[in-house]
Parts: sequence; C-alpha cells; structure tokens
Amino acid sequence: MANTNEILQLLRDYESRNVVFIEQDGSWPIVWEQAKGMIVQDADGKKYLDLTAAFGVAAAGHANAAVVKAGQKQMGQLLHAMGDVHPHARKAELARELSRLTFERWNGKTGKVIFSNSGFEAVEAALKTAILATGRHGVVAFMGGYHGLGYGALNVTHRDFFRRPFSPQLRDFGNFASFPKKKSDLATVEFQIRNFFRRGRVGAILVEPVQARGGIHVPPPEFLPLLRKLCDEFGALLIADEIYTGFGRTGKWFACEHFGVVPDLICLGKALTGGFPLSACVGRADLMNSAWPQSHGEAIHTSTFLGHPVGCAMALAQIAEIETKDLPTVAGELGKFLNEQLALLQGMKSKLQISARGLGLLAGIELTRPDGKPATAETFGINKEMLRRGYILLPEGEHGNVISFTPPLIITKTQLAKAVGELKKILTADPSSPRL
Repeated sequence: MANTNEILQLLRDYESRNVVFIEQDGSWPIVWEQAKGMIVQDADGKKYLDLTAAFGVAAAGHANAAVVKAGQKQMGQLLHAMGDVHPHARKAELARELSRLTFERWNGKTGKVIFSNSGFEAVEAALKTAILATGRHGVVAFMGGYHGLGYGALNVTHRDFFRRPFSPQLRDFGNFASFPKKKSDLATVEFQIRNFFRRGRVGAILVEPVQARGGIHVPPPEFLPLLRKLCDEFGALLIADEIYTGFGRTGKWFACEHFGVVPDLICLGKALTGGFPLSACVGRADLMNSAWPQSHGEAIHTSTFLGHPVGCAMALAQIAEIETKDLPTVAGELGKFLNEQLALLQGMKSKLQISARGLGLLAGIELTRPDGKPATAETFGINKEMLRRGYILLPEGEHGNVISFTPPLIITKTQLAKAVGELKKILTADPSSPRL
C-alpha cells in the first residue's frame, strides 16, 4: 500500500498543479484512506476527527451503513441507465421524495425536479429555468456568494479570484448586491436590488440563505422576506442555493425555513447522497411546467449521468437516515452548543481578534490582526496545527481567514468540545496537547 508521500508524488507528476495544494514540508494535505462516522484515517494509518463532513457531504456520517448498503444493492442491480431516454425507478422515487420534502411540506403544492451531477449544475438548471420562465437574462446575486465554477455559475459567483482568469469568456449577466450582516444593512441592499431591476432585464434573485464558502455569514431575519417581496413585486424568481445548507445542516431541513420564506426554485447537492455525485434543482410544478417545454424525444437540458441510479438509491437512503434520526433537530441543538463554545473564544486573550458566528452546524470564527486586516496566513497555520493534532478543518471567506465548522450531524458534544478546546490552546499559544 502506498504511503502519503508516494501518493502525493503521483499527484505532482500526473494531476494538474492547480488542483491539490501540497506544502513542501509535508504539513498539508493528508491523503484519505478510509472514513467511518466522524473519523478519517489517512494513508499512514493516522486518525482524525472530521469537522468538515467532507465539504458538508457526510451529514449522516461517513460510510453510513444504510447509505452504503443501498448503493451496493443498486450497483448489483442496475449500475447505469440512460438519463433522459430510458429512465429507472429510483429516479422517479427520488423526484417524488424531493417534492415531498420541499414544496409539499411548505405549501402543499407539488415540486418538479431536474437532476444533475454537481452543485453548480443544479444552479445552472435554475438559471435556465429563470430565463425560460421570465424571458429576462439578468440575475441578482450577492457579494461573497459562491454558486460553483461552471461557466454559467461563474457569472453569479462573486469572488474575483475564480472569475478573473475567465472573464473574457463570460456572459456577465450577474448583478451583485451587498449581503447584509445586520438589520441596518437592509435599506442599502433593497436600494441596490431595486436599481438592478430598474436598469436591466432581471429575471431572478439567487441567494444562499446562509453564506458558507463566503465566510459563514448569517443574514438578519428580515433579509429573505425582503427578497421574496421584491421578486413578487417585479415578477422575478427567487432561487435558494441550499447546496451547502440543505438537509438539516442549519437546524432545519432547509435554511430558508428559518426565515419563513418559500423560494420558487431550490438547488440541492452535497448532503443529498452522503457521498455520490448527484444534485437537483427543484421548482414549483406550475413554474416548471410553464418554463420548460414538453419533451418530444430530445431534451434541451440533459447529461449522460442524469439521475444516476446509484446516486438516487443512496439519496433515498440518506434522506431516510436524516429523517429517522431527526438530524435537523439534532443539528439545531448541537449547533447551539457549538456556537456558544465558539463565542467564548471571543473573550479570551489572543494575538488575534476573534469573531464567532453560525447557524446550526454551520459555524465559524473569523480571525483578524490587531490592525483589522484579515489574518489569512495565521488562519491557515492554525488549520495546519489542528490537522497535526488530529482535527480536519477548513478556511473559508474571501480572504481565507474564517475557520469553519461543518461536521457530520451525528457528531457528539464531547467531540465538539474537545475540538474547540484544542483550537483555544492554539489561539492562546499553548503548544501542549494530545492527539485523538
């Protein structure tokens, strides 16, 4: 069996150098060998507590037994079908289940689904739905927003780091408003959005109810209702990107439920399957029926692996696990505990200024230097030290100075407390600490 150094050397030799960042001193990354529950084991046999759920995917735990069993059974029965041509039963069942979890729960209406492979494709399906439904190509998105890196999604992903190299090839139909951090920001946000509607042909507002990669930003409770009001006023669609926040992450099945708002379209991915590439755009049935033409043998939006049978089987099992174990409620309770623990870090003595925030098990601390500048290098150093001590974390935000916590929803209070305790030791420059 190859060790970490051998595997990383293969990646240096054969993978594009813009993918995996490899520190020369060997401190980053680790190479995953196996994962179960909350624990990851690397290629050298070391174990780690995963506080990322692998980008939020493993909501019901890594290699959840029911999800793995469903995938294995499906692989033995039907490994691949034919997307938009000859369907399979699991796709139909999952479409019905996603309708039940979204619009049927929200307002008793039916939802209709477009399946995709990755999150950005679900966003692009929503963007296509918007222009078909309204005839208007413009979209209002938000500063700090992240909706994926496909060419359609790049137009509404704000961070210049991702957009600039490809800007000559982008249609540039996104209009970026401020993402409010407090209630007093709302007047400015409303002014900006109204101006976008007056200036151009805007057919949709695309929003993450809580920004994840943007730096764990939770908006004031009036924000989403304001967006709903503006969409209704101007005849635009409200698209909720819940790829990161969906399936219990924030303490509700979907984060928009915290704000009492029903979107017209919702984009889902990550935790949908617990570990298989599958995403979905779900819209109100009346909207989807009016926007998309009836297929007469050739779909205008499809892909080879659309609604993959293994992914659909795993998603059905994952949803059942989340529902049976009531993980949204669990995440809400654990999230309250985690956010209280992180808030305590704000008052301790440290060389860095610390600001904690979050909703459910989507939480983080922002680190800044005494001069107010983002503590980017320090944040990455802390992540590396946590990794050395046996904890997997990620930096988020435009400047990479937010340490995010998005653990599996089955994590325990004890594990969370130990992780925050280790983080506290590092922030207060105590080098002594045991591994897991």
